[in-house]
Amino acid sequence: MRRLLRSEISLIFRRPRTLVILALLGAIPVIMGIALAVVDAPVGGPDGDGENSALMSTAAGNALVLPIAALVLSVNLMLPLAAAMSGADAIAGEQTHGTLRGLLLAPVSRGRVLLVKAVGVAALTSSAALIMALSGIVTGLVSNGTDALFTMSGTTVSLPEALGRVLLAAAWVAVQLWAVGAVALAISTMTEHPLVVLVSVLGGVLLFSLLSVFDALSWLHPFLLNTSWDYVVDVLRDPMPLDALGEGVVRAGCYIAIAMSLAAARILTKDS
Repeated sequence: MRRLLRSEISLIFRRPRTLVILALLGAIPVIMGIALAVVDAPVGGPDGDGENSALMSTAAGNALVLPIAALVLSVNLMLPLAAAMSGADAIAGEQTHGTLRGLLLAPVSRGRVLLVKAVGVAALTSSAALIMALSGIVTGLVSNGTDALFTMSGTTVSLPEALGRVLLAAAWVAVQLWAVGAVALAISTMTEHPLVVLVSVLGGVLLFSLLSVFDALSWLHPFLLNTSWDYVVDVLRDPMPLDALGEGVVRAGCYIAIAMSLAAARILTKDS
């Protein structure tokens, strides 16, 4: 099992497309930091209204807010793209290249193969969230120094506490990405084309975003994976409200359990 995991992780992080997307994600906070340092006007709508506008305006002079702002802006598209790409490559990609047949014929249970693939997806998505958070921390500290560390409630925090809050946000986002990756993995077991998985997952994310806008569909919102994604900013409040964050973890866990059950049902009955 250790050998399989080591081989899978090594394969994932040697792929050029994986390195490219991780580099792009790491560059987003840097670009944001430079843009906020150069542009003095509020970021957002015409009047600078909205929570995202306030978040971006605060990030201009706050080293704690910048990495959280980068995660908030990326969790709706760029980070799910990385999760979808990982899930698509895990099964459908290997099936396209003919390597999945060798794994299924090897003296290793199909359940272990799926577990290894799931761990690989989790490793990539966790790395994506962590790289973005660390890049944001470094950029924020270089731009604003350690004196500009305060929450959106106005309280000042120490550097260790600020780092802990950012890492908590990265971990929470990683759990949401695990759910996206699990859905991609389930779809990946049903097709030989990675592009189908990518389009399906990103289309689903965009559809969920659209459905969450309509108040008439409020009864549906608790079932949408992205309902809690914007609540990652709660780590910037003092005291930190945990209700929405906990609800988001439970919702992501339900998606993971259902998606992995479907993936297991499919791969255990898949023809060699």
